[in-house]
Amino acid sequence: MNTRLLSLDNSCQCEERNPMKPLLRYYSLAAGKMSYLRSPFLLAVRLYWGWQFVQTGWGKMHHIGKITAFFTSLNIPFPAFNAYFVSGLEFFGGLLLIVGFASRFTGLLLAFNMLVAYWTADHEALISIFSDPGKFYVADPYTFLFASLMVLILGAGLFSVDALVAKRLEMQV
Repeated sequence: MNTRLLSLDNSCQCEERNPMKPLLRYYSLAAGKMSYLRSPFLLAVRLYWGWQFVQTGWGKMHHIGKITAFFTSLNIPFPAFNAYFVSGLEFFGGLLLIVGFASRFTGLLLAFNMLVAYWTADHEALISIFSDPGKFYVADPYTFLFASLMVLILGAGLFSVDALVAKRLEMQV
């Protein structure tokens, strides 16, 4: 019994000597609770930016002549083909993001699409990423690129078709 009291006494002295220990414990607890927000956050990102992609793709589809002319002015090879391809990618990729199906692959394609948009239409903003980051951040492709990279890196989250497919495949194995 004396040894137990002694060990309790020593642990109290350790906490008194290390004031960071309780703070780290609370931080760890808070971080664990915050991780529950990951899937709702990813759902919000997918819904909002998926819808934005759907709208831009839809707009391009309905003004394909203007998009082809714009791509021609940017010296993009096969401008008509690429106008149709990008329109479809943004429209259908946005729909896939919304439902969360093939999300990482869709995020990869959309991120690549936005990098090409930076390279061709906002090249000055792209090359000034370190010298003048404000130019990079305010360019049109930035938020689309950022959302695409988030889905590519983090996945779709629990509220997605991807999660349902993974669960179903897990049950079959």
